[in-house]
Amino acid sequence: MQTGVLRVLRATAALWWRHRELRRTGQTALAQRRERGIVLRDLGYLKQAASLPNAHVICGEGGTFIYLGWTTVSSFAPIERFPLATLAVARGTPFIDIRSVTDVTAVANLPCVARDGSVDPDPCGPGRSVSLTTYIDMVEALGARIANDPRPRQST
Repeated sequence: MQTGVLRVLRATAALWWRHRELRRTGQTALAQRRERGIVLRDLGYLKQAASLPNAHVICGEGGTFIYLGWTTVSSFAPIERFPLATLAVARGTPFIDIRSVTDVTAVANLPCVARDGSVDPDPCGPGRSVSLTTYIDMVEALGARIANDPRPRQST
């Protein structure tokens, strides 16, 4: 793991209001233990984002979400204020920016991304799911911007 990644995660953990309060009241050792636990948890999220087939980061008006199959990590903040998501994208996790999409109903009606990388044979109806690449095709058609696109490049 890069030192810069650890620095960001440690700084983020130390800035959390509860840890600052523990330090203020003299409970520095407890604050450090909790901060270490959060850094280890966040490192686990980054490793999952790098290894899972359908992991991705999505940012919309409702905040930023890191989808990791059965786990979702979120913040009401835009990606610029969510260091964990920013690190995941910087390390190559696909990023879907739907902030510029005006038809929020169409986005809400899109199928889910399959949790385990499998593809639903019938992507219609409630509970339907599609592969990440199919989902990216759908949101891109609505005007979303994509970074770290996992789709194979098409030569013309």
